[in-house]
This record gives sequence, C-alpha cells and structure tokens, in this order.
Amino acid sequence: MDYPGNLFVVAAPSGAGKSSLVKALMELDSGVQPSVSHTTRAPRGQEKHGREYFFVSEQEFDAMVLGEAFLEWAHVHGHRYGTSRKAIEERIAMGADVILEIDFQGALQIKKIFTNAVLIFVLPPSWEELRSRLERRGEDTADVIDLRLRNAALELVQAREFDFVIINELFERALFDLKAIVHAQRLKYSAQRRARAETFKALNID
Repeated sequence: MDYPGNLFVVAAPSGAGKSSLVKALMELDSGVQPSVSHTTRAPRGQEKHGREYFFVSEQEFDAMVLGEAFLEWAHVHGHRYGTSRKAIEERIAMGADVILEIDFQGALQIKKIFTNAVLIFVLPPSWEELRSRLERRGEDTADVIDLRLRNAALELVQAREFDFVIINELFERALFDLKAIVHAQRLKYSAQRRARAETFKALNID
C-alpha cells in the first residue's frame, strides 16, 4: 500500500551511535516522529516506559506475537524486541515521517512489507572505536561487550542490504548525512506525489 508518509528504518551494531543520531535528528526536524518498540529487557539508566521502549514481560510479548500485533520482532542480545504494526501504519497513513531504530533482521522484514521504507545502516569507523564506545557507556560487563562485538561481526555484513550507509566517525558529519537522506527522500518523485497529491493534480501531472 502507498502511504503519504515516509518510513525510515535505522539499524546498526550496538555502540555505533544510531540512537544518538536519531535523537539529534528529531530535535532538529519536528516532522520526523519516533516509533517506540516493545521489548522484554529491563529499562537502562533513565529510560522510561513508553518513551524509549514499551517494557513488557515475556508473557505479554508472547500474547502480542500470537495476536499478530507486531510488524516485526526479533531476538537481540538475549531479549526480544518488536514493532507495532498498527502504530506504524496509522502514522504514515496520516502523512507523518516515522523513524524506527531496530536491528538488521527487523529492518529487512519491514522492507518486505513496506516497499517504500528507506533502510539506513550506521557503521562505526573501526573495531577499536566500536569497543571504546561500548566501554565508555559503562552499561555492560566485559562479557556482554564481547558478545556485542561478536554480534557486530555478523551485523556489519548486512549493510549491503540497505539503501544508505552512514559512517559515524564525526558525529556532526554523520548527523548531516542522516538529515540529507531524510530530505532527499522527501523530494523523490514518488514521495512528493504522495505528499503533495493536490499540487500534482492541479498541474495535470499523472
């Protein structure tokens, strides 16, 4: 189905900086709305239910899976994450631009359903920097960091399946790249035709 809004899907290995980039983008561009995923993991730091994630029990997550409430869901680092189909469809049907932070598995699942979704992969500049960022976060044990790095080795090769790739070496530059992708997508013929249907009709453009 063709929706008037755009769906941007951002994926990256842990520590690459996708959450910081998406947060900064939304602070600069009020036209981009977040999609809040459901997860079975516990909140970290200052995270709040309904803001960063909907934190649910394993039983609640099972019920949503059985009820086909998720657009996609996946196991990531020992926990489950899912995206509400209804929430995404309602927002982009109203013409909103929605941005979604998920792992590569979910991103590829979404592309099969929403063919107009724009997939963006964020890469770290090096393995050394990725490890350093994970250590500086101070949220994980050494064993968990090692697990995240092993998972990253599998995740990074999936970048070839995405529409755009951003290398987050200098944050300001990476943010500029992300803004450029969003702006360019809004100017594509198909996106403009969806968003400005009345203008196209008035100009007799099919």
